[in-house]
Amino acid sequence: MHKKFQDLLHQYKLQVFHLEHDTKSVEELTKECLHVTDDVLKQKFHYHFHKLADANRAEIINMINNYTREAILPNVIEKIVLRQIKLEKRIQALTEFNQKLLELLSEDRSAEKVGR
Repeated sequence: MHKKFQDLLHQYKLQVFHLEHDTKSVEELTKECLHVTDDVLKQKFHYHFHKLADANRAEIINMINNYTREAILPNVIEKIVLRQIKLEKRIQALTEFNQKLLELLSEDRSAEKVGR
């Protein structure tokens, strides 16, 4: 039983390692990440002034808004999405591990009952 559990745990660790480091997995992960990032960036975000600002102040705020949207936001969103997708893949692998573990335990229980 202990050996079977070690084998399952080793399989889980290998699966997670390959998800994050295998060339094919990294390419798929990057493609999925860029797709989600593009979708998020295509959404329109608006800033509304509570008070009517003068023209100079509005121009400065508009420049900051454009710089943030074009230079900073894509990188930040890409990193957040990448982290989210990696965590989703890890959770999926962990769910499979738990399912196999429960199957192993139920097999052991049934073998134990038959042995009595």
